[in-house]
Amino acid sequence: MSIHNWPISEQPRAKLLLKGAQSLSDAELLAIFLRTGVRGKSAVDLARELLVEFGSLANIISADQQQFCLGHGLGPSKYAQLQATVEMSRRYLQESLPEGEQLQGSQQTKNFLKAQLHHYQQEVFACLLLDKKHRIIRFQKLFFGSISSATIHPREVVKTALRYNAASMIFTHNHPSGDSRPSQADIDITQELQAALALVEVRVLDHVIVGNKYCYSFAEAGLLA
Repeated sequence: MSIHNWPISEQPRAKLLLKGAQSLSDAELLAIFLRTGVRGKSAVDLARELLVEFGSLANIISADQQQFCLGHGLGPSKYAQLQATVEMSRRYLQESLPEGEQLQGSQQTKNFLKAQLHHYQQEVFACLLLDKKHRIIRFQKLFFGSISSATIHPREVVKTALRYNAASMIFTHNHPSGDSRPSQADIDITQELQAALALVEVRVLDHVIVGNKYCYSFAEAGLLA
């Protein structure tokens, strides 16, 4: 049955306008993006199949063009539309944390960091550099690694802090596996960076690990000395 024949309250677009985007499931959001289904399948049916095929909405978004276009009903045009949508979201969140502004809360910071890193299929280590009033000086990507790890050099992190005259820093990196829980290596390098930065009187306020759905905060978990 065509989506147009469904009750209005169950049609994804109507439901979004009535209740807001947050009320939609992953399949319903993806169906709105797809716009149309294929022969014998509605856009929602196709979206559900794609979620099973890729494993999650995050996997669809982070897939490269070749992987994406292998999906049923997908192609270069849909890939371009999706990448444009993702980039608009990233830029919107980047503008919500402009340089020179104070951080307004941990959730805003997490949203920004997730927008910057969640789409990478390799680990990326970055930092937010802040002044004495916790105003943003700069967001800087520092190290790019394999799919499982990034080699982080404390000396380069200290040099970056000094270059921009930062009073404090927030570290962040992504886990391409999707699991945002820290490894022992994550804990060890955070402690090593804290010790190195303490020598030049730069505080480490947090280390945020970006996963598929959640961000893990070292500060919230009490893992910062």
